[in-house]
Amino acid sequence: MKILGIDPGIGRCGWAVLETQNTKLNLLNCGCIETKTNGEIAQRLKVLFENLNEIIKKYKPEILAIEDLFFNKNAKTNLMVGEARGIILLTAALNNIPVISYTPLQVKIALTGYGRAEKSQVGFMVKNILKLEKLPKPDDTVDAIAIAITQGFSKKKF
Repeated sequence: MKILGIDPGIGRCGWAVLETQNTKLNLLNCGCIETKTNGEIAQRLKVLFENLNEIIKKYKPEILAIEDLFFNKNAKTNLMVGEARGIILLTAALNNIPVISYTPLQVKIALTGYGRAEKSQVGFMVKNILKLEKLPKPDDTVDAIAIAITQGFSKKKF
């Protein structure tokens, strides 16, 4: 099964495609969709949609795993990330890909066994689980990989 993991964001949206075969996880590719911080929001969302659509067409994932929104004190940031998440969900729906959401707590528990794990601990587990020589950059990409791994480990079906 191919899993597309997404760490939603408007400025940087991490993505990762994993393939599962029985209990083996294989990272096919990963990256980060970046938009211009001073760009018009509609254009930034269009860039996100177009790039995500290309990734889906290329890798043909069977499921999309996405992180639930983590609300911070900045309402404007929350709104923009919510808009980006909406574009991601719409893109999945237009491509007939089921979506499963995970909270940051669920991702941390799946990878480290501890819900209050630090980013570095999650990164360490990503590196070890997939036997990577080094972690990709930026952190948004590592987060997307962690989300995809969470789905790979999960018994949640679509």
